[in-house]
Amino acid sequence: MGNARRAVAAGLVLGAGVCYCVYRLYRSRRAAGAAARPAQDGGLLPQVSGLSVLPSRAWGAPSSLRPDTDLPKSSSNLEAHHLQRLIHLLESTDDPLIQEQALVTLSNSAAFSVNQDIIRNLDGLSIIGRMLSDSIPKVKEKALNTLNNLSMNVKNQEEIKVYILQVCKEIELSPLNSDLQLAGLRLLTNMSVTNDYHHMMTNAIPYFLHLLSEGNERTQIQVLKVLVNLSANPVMTRHLHSAQAPSLLSLFDNGINKDILLRVLTFAANLNENMKNEEGIITQDQYSEDSIFFLLSGHSTQYAQKLLGLLHHQDKEVKGQAAKIITLQRGDIQSPNPLLLFC
Repeated sequence: MGNARRAVAAGLVLGAGVCYCVYRLYRSRRAAGAAARPAQDGGLLPQVSGLSVLPSRAWGAPSSLRPDTDLPKSSSNLEAHHLQRLIHLLESTDDPLIQEQALVTLSNSAAFSVNQDIIRNLDGLSIIGRMLSDSIPKVKEKALNTLNNLSMNVKNQEEIKVYILQVCKEIELSPLNSDLQLAGLRLLTNMSVTNDYHHMMTNAIPYFLHLLSEGNERTQIQVLKVLVNLSANPVMTRHLHSAQAPSLLSLFDNGINKDILLRVLTFAANLNENMKNEEGIITQDQYSEDSIFFLLSGHSTQYAQKLLGLLHHQDKEVKGQAAKIITLQRGDIQSPNPLLLFC
C-alpha cells in the first residue's frame, strides 16, 4: 500500500503546478456537494493532468488554500498535453478564480522557452489574449503577466502585437499605480525591446509622460523602461520631441531615486544621439516651447544647470551619463547657426 501511494504521489509532482490549486478552488466552490459524496473523481485534477487523485491528507498536502495563493514553481514539469488541457480549461470556464489560477500556471510555465513555443502552437496566445477583454481586473492582470512571459519569444511577439493598442488603452484606463497598470507597462517593455512595434505605441507617448509625472516610483521606473526603449529608435525621436512634459526636468535632480535618474538620463542621451546621427535639419519652430525638444535642447539654461549639478552625484554611472549629455549639448551650442540643429 505504501509503495502504491508513493507511486501516485510521484505522478502528482508532474501536474502539481496546474492541478492542485485549481482543484482546491473548484472544491471550495462546491463544498456542499463535495461533503455529500466521496472525492473519487478528483474534481478538475483529472481533466487537466490526467492523473489519479489521493485525498490531500494521504500525501501531506494542506487542507485548504486561499483563492489568491500563488501556484508552485513546479510548472516546469508540465508537458504539452498538460498545457493543452489547461488552455482548454481557461477557454471553457467562466469562473474568475479558476481563470486566475490557470493564467498564473501558464505564466509560470512560460518562463521556460520550450513551453513558450508549445503554448503558441496550441493557439494559447489568442485564448489568453481574449482574457484582456474580461471585466475583472485581476483576470486581466494575470493575462498580461502571462503574455509578458510569453513575449520573450520573437515568434510569440508577432502574434502578441495585435494586443498592443488594447494594452495601451488598458494602461490609460487603469487606476494610477495599480498592479493592472504595471502589468500592461511590463508587457510593453518587452514588446518595445526591438523597433518593430514602436509605431503602435506612438499615440500613447503623452500618457506615458503623464505617468512619469504623476506615478509613484514603481510606475515611473516601469514607464521609463518603455520610454528608453522608444528613445533608442531614431524613427521615434520626433514623436518624443514633440510631446509635452513640463515636469520632466524635476527628475534631473540629485535627490531622485537612482533607478529613475539613470533611466531619465539615458532617455535624454538617446534623444541627443539620435539628433546627431540623423540626416536632415530640424528648426526650432517645429516644436512648441513646452515640448521635450525645448526642455532638453542645448539652449535650456535650467537643463544645463541640472546636468552640471549631477556631475557631483555620488554614483559614477549618473556622473558619466550627465557628462555624456553635456558633451553632446556643447556640440549643439557651438553649432554655426543656433537656430538650426542637425539630427
